[in-house]
Amino acid sequence: MSNRPSPEPGITVSALWRLLLADQFNHHRLRLLIGFCALISVDFFQLCIPLVVKRAIDSLAAAEATMAYLVRLAGLIVFIAVSVVILRYIWRRLLIGFSRYLEQSLRNRIFSHILKMDQHFFSQRSTGDIMAHGSNDLNAVQMACGMGMVAAVDALVMSLAAVGFMVHIHPTLTLCALLPLPFLAIATRLLSARLHHRFNQVQEQFALLTEFARSTLISVKLIKAYTYEQDQSERFDRMGKDYVHANIRVAMINGLLFPISTLIGNTGHLIILVFGGSLVIDGAITLGDFAAFTTYLQMLIWPMMAVGWVANLTQRGVTALRRIHGLVTAEPILVDAPDSVELPPRNVSFRAHGLSFSYPGSSAAQLEDVCFDVHSGIVGITGKTGSGKTTLCKLLLRLYPVDDNTLLFGGTDVNRLSIDRLRAHIAYVSQEPILFSDTISANIGFGIENVQTGDLEAAAADADIHQEILEFSNGYDTVIGERGVTLSGGQRQRVALARALLTDRPILIIDDGLSAIDTSSENRIIDALRKRFADKTVFIVSNRIKLLSMTDRIFILENGRLTADAPHESLLRTNAFYQSIHRKQLQEEGLNA
Repeated sequence: MSNRPSPEPGITVSALWRLLLADQFNHHRLRLLIGFCALISVDFFQLCIPLVVKRAIDSLAAAEATMAYLVRLAGLIVFIAVSVVILRYIWRRLLIGFSRYLEQSLRNRIFSHILKMDQHFFSQRSTGDIMAHGSNDLNAVQMACGMGMVAAVDALVMSLAAVGFMVHIHPTLTLCALLPLPFLAIATRLLSARLHHRFNQVQEQFALLTEFARSTLISVKLIKAYTYEQDQSERFDRMGKDYVHANIRVAMINGLLFPISTLIGNTGHLIILVFGGSLVIDGAITLGDFAAFTTYLQMLIWPMMAVGWVANLTQRGVTALRRIHGLVTAEPILVDAPDSVELPPRNVSFRAHGLSFSYPGSSAAQLEDVCFDVHSGIVGITGKTGSGKTTLCKLLLRLYPVDDNTLLFGGTDVNRLSIDRLRAHIAYVSQEPILFSDTISANIGFGIENVQTGDLEAAAADADIHQEILEFSNGYDTVIGERGVTLSGGQRQRVALARALLTDRPILIIDDGLSAIDTSSENRIIDALRKRFADKTVFIVSNRIKLLSMTDRIFILENGRLTADAPHESLLRTNAFYQSIHRKQLQEEGLNA
């Protein structure tokens, strides 16, 4: 199952209304008022047709009807039918349209909230689960607040009015016809409770299926390389069968609700045929009354069926709303302090003093008592796998909270600085470059409005990718595919580096983002970085000695501790770990020569 937090089952429907829906209903109240007026008018027009038919039948039975009279009645029916068509268009346009506006509002709210969340949130929820909130869950809410709401009002108005006309014709006959209705209410209540639980299982299974499909698509080259196509297809088939099975379990409930509603409605018709027929024979009601009563009872079948359908839509909608509420009320663990400093500090130095860190929910320390002071220059960071290199980069980027006064930016505790203001000073290149299925120029200029061609090309040149881009058939207008699939690993890293350089921020963090670049490119890139960042700071995470040798100083991390902070030459003389990786890489170069 998904690792997402479960929705809050205890929250009431009224609370969900206030938190997620009330504003939209208030904003569109005029649209809703006109729409419901049109809907109710349609119902009353439809209720008038049996009265017209009653007059026609009674006049024919009494041999009092004339052709002109019947033509007038037919014209009245045509007028009612045309009015129903116009009014039905109006209420559909307004009420179903409102449900789409509501869906849009919730989708925007979900999307905006997701963008505000931090790393901890995304470690707790899969992409498939988040996507399910924006697809299946939203569709369920839209149906409940669209057709579900319309059907509920329509059924209520139609049933009350139809029962009123039936009582006017014959109270006792009405009571007999309505006797089966309590059984429908009991059956609906019992089945709806099961429907809520089963629909929640459908949504969770859909989230798993979506996440598996997404992860398969983005790693399709790896799957093909390991010839796992058949295995992935079989796993997807099993998950698809589980999803179908969950839907069938929901369909079993629906399959009971609708037949039960129909059975109860037809039972009422049987009662009317026997008891109502005897009343016509005895002269207690006219043949026209019998025909009108039968028509009104027929009109009651839809409201009775709608009870089950509306209960289904409502349960789905409430379940989906609870899931959405659980998402949009999730709070980030990293937030600005109430007294946070909005203005950026003049000095963009980093200083760590006793910096220790463990990931939320973990007792193992990823960093322990780290101390350093960096004002400018190129700083290399190296260490064994799991030593804390990437974790340190995440803390410098303010992706996780730290203890007070353990990490300072420009001489100010990072916990007192605005998170957005601090991040606005930092450009970042990750281990796995994030590229979009767009042109190379759009990828490099991401997030920058009105970027100048000269600036974009200069950034690409400093990232040593400009000439290679010009060799593509469409140059900078070349579309590189999803996640830059048409580029090599080194080209993807250099495009991502060019994007970071174009932002021209005072701090650049490269988290092993040059691992796929050859030595000659490394030299040109480092030379360009020295020119661009003459008075600025660059952090480069790498285990490649040649790259580290071009930095001003090198941090060595071991088991989360900073064990060395010195230039390349000094580490070669004094640090055993650095000496060992230096010897190993020299041997590898000798073997490859």
